[in-house]
Amino acid sequence: MNDIASITLVIAAFLVLISMVQPAAERLHVPYTVLLAFVGVTVGGVSSFLLHTPLTTLFDDIVGPIVNLPISAPVFLIIFLPLLLFHAALTIDLREIAQDAAPILTLAILAVFAAAAAIGFSLSLAGVPLIVGLLLGTIVATTDPAAVVAIFRDLGAPPRLTRLLEGESLLNDAAAIVLFGILIDMLAGGTHSSLAVGIVHFAETFLGGLIFGAVAGRLFGAALSLLGGSRTAEVTLSVALPYIVYLVGEHMLHVSGVVAVVSAGLTAGAVARVRMRPGNWRYIERVWAQTGFWAGSLIFVTASTLVPKLLGTIELRHVWLLTIALVAALVSRAAVLFGVLPLLSAVRLSQKVSGAYKLAITWGGLRGAVTFALALAVTENARIDPAIKDFVAVLATGFVLFTLLVNGLTLRPVIRLLKLDRLSPLDQAVRGKVLALSLADVRDLVRETGLEYRIEPAAARSVVEAYEERIDEIASRPDLEQAISDTDRINIGLVALANRERRIILDHHEQRTVSGAAIERLLHNTNFILDAARTEGREGYDRAACELLNFTRGFRIAHFLHRRMHIDGPLQREVSIRFETLLTRRLALEVLARFTRQRLQPLLGEAVARSLAEVVAGRTDGTARALDALRLQYPGHADMLETRFLQQSGLRLLLSRYRDLYEEGLIGGELFNDLEHEHAGRLLGGKLPPLDLGLQTEELIGSFSMFSGLEPAELKALAPLFRPRLLVPDEIIIRKGERGRGMYFISSGAVEVVLANERVRLGSGEFFGEMALLSHQPRLADVISLGYGRVLELPAADFQRFLSNYPRAKAEIEMTADARARAGTRHNA
Repeated sequence: MNDIASITLVIAAFLVLISMVQPAAERLHVPYTVLLAFVGVTVGGVSSFLLHTPLTTLFDDIVGPIVNLPISAPVFLIIFLPLLLFHAALTIDLREIAQDAAPILTLAILAVFAAAAAIGFSLSLAGVPLIVGLLLGTIVATTDPAAVVAIFRDLGAPPRLTRLLEGESLLNDAAAIVLFGILIDMLAGGTHSSLAVGIVHFAETFLGGLIFGAVAGRLFGAALSLLGGSRTAEVTLSVALPYIVYLVGEHMLHVSGVVAVVSAGLTAGAVARVRMRPGNWRYIERVWAQTGFWAGSLIFVTASTLVPKLLGTIELRHVWLLTIALVAALVSRAAVLFGVLPLLSAVRLSQKVSGAYKLAITWGGLRGAVTFALALAVTENARIDPAIKDFVAVLATGFVLFTLLVNGLTLRPVIRLLKLDRLSPLDQAVRGKVLALSLADVRDLVRETGLEYRIEPAAARSVVEAYEERIDEIASRPDLEQAISDTDRINIGLVALANRERRIILDHHEQRTVSGAAIERLLHNTNFILDAARTEGREGYDRAACELLNFTRGFRIAHFLHRRMHIDGPLQREVSIRFETLLTRRLALEVLARFTRQRLQPLLGEAVARSLAEVVAGRTDGTARALDALRLQYPGHADMLETRFLQQSGLRLLLSRYRDLYEEGLIGGELFNDLEHEHAGRLLGGKLPPLDLGLQTEELIGSFSMFSGLEPAELKALAPLFRPRLLVPDEIIIRKGERGRGMYFISSGAVEVVLANERVRLGSGEFFGEMALLSHQPRLADVISLGYGRVLELPAADFQRFLSNYPRAKAEIEMTADARARAGTRHNA
């Protein structure tokens, strides 16, 4: 068998082994990575023994490829590591780790330097050269993301604790690998001759990698729109991204490729979540979960088989030195957690991290495949002294085995001892309420099913009684209302509302009833509300909801470009996005009102549900007012959007009905494909609908009812008299009681006439202020702009001069004004 065939067979055998280890770990209640490492070491040890023992040569052809597997450090670092890190970064929600950015960066960077320094100086006291000790400290500072996160999730640790460890293990690998490269270069007599130069280089390569990765992640998000929603194309591009970023960063830009991969994964995940359709995003998550599992497991089991080789030169003094390194690493980690994190909380850079969390993080710093790979890289470096290679290989391997077999196997009881696997009183109360409501629903369905299928009454009754006993048992526990305050329950409800709103928007995204640009804006805004609700409760939720109705910075910039430079494209885009976001938000709020009554009221109580309903009603009113203002400004566009929404909803329902008929066997596959192809082409591609700002003055004048009877020559003479005036939100155009100096025609936008007993809104194509102008009486009401817009102002002096020059036009205009007055027009100003 040739070398390629042997390698392929070994990898296939490893995959078979991996498939068997995972279910075995679940049955034994042992962390998967710990068992995998144990199996890998066993395979490596047994294979080495069988290959080198003089007792038999029967197994040499089988174990030879395992012992001599030509997998070197570059294979780990170039082929496996980018996949492993990119998968971990892609599946992390950047918004969530951003909440704990300060402690995560502290653990990821400061803790790496602290561990390297503590281990380096401690070992130097035992006779190890300082630079060698620092190198070892850097290698063993890399906590393994797969090992750590998998164990904590399996143990049911709190989400924030898992998030802290996930962010730390992801970023500290990047930081440690950058520092590792610098120390290797110093040890081998390279360009970084001093520690100070090395630290500067660390900052440059680390920050450079962050920036390059973020740019690459953004480019990935921009490229998604070019792929036409193809799932396979999106996954393929995502697989290419980490390798391109890693290799270009390392070899062309000379920044940290590992940091760039992490940064690209975080950015790409944040962008893709809102730009990809939800079904496509779920698909890419599943593909990457499998890819990441394969990469992580292969690198782990392959590296574990190398342990006997790495421990081949072990000496008794290594045990003493390993003990020093373990104690120094534990002390330095604890010092950062208990000494630095409280300072971050004191200066309000971070929320407080509890003592139990700190102890769990201290003990949970497991090492794994990355540490093995870096140790292997040292042993393969021809410029490093063989004695240093042996020292690093033995101590790094021993460090990994200790953290996996001691920390990993004792982590479960530590979590239980710290009571971190238990639900909080709040979660316990919510859990009981949810269980009771769900069991009651199921009990009723079981009863109805028994009647429908004519199940024997005694059998049906026994099943129903089992549910009722469970419900009664839950009812005997402390109720939600007794366990937590109204404020806490309202906060739970607000978070639930924000999450439900996000789900509704994603459904619209899936059905393509809304453009991609509007969806991105909607999801960004909903995430903003969700974060505010989590951190500040009702006050934050209300504030964030009000801010969503304000005009964005992009809108203001677009308005400035239109006003000053006569560039209309950006303003058209912003107005269209605002239209769609307000319309979709209004539809979502109507669903939230029903959700509050049907779901939240049984769960949280009537009083809390009433408060939540008030919050939703307030948002609905504000959204309706903003939407009405735009509808008045662009009535045709509003009608088009609503028609478009209904058409797309109808198409999706029709396609769903075809699929149901196909799955029920009423139509064949060929007919179904034909029907689906015929109607799928009519679905929107996520583009913004066109919007006409309506800025042609001469065309507008003829559309106003007041001038509809004028001759073309009269209209041509009147047009130059109009002066365009741009409006901003809440601008007072007319004040009650002031002298009428002109009349106004709404070109775009909407205004509100404030009368004594009511408020009247006017939109595009309407006019105001003519009565005071013709009657020479003071203004009768205030007129306020409802948003950005444009009016055409006709000054009084110019208007009177026009009427003098065109008697026929004067008669026509006065007749129209008299008709408005006789009709009792309510908004004359």
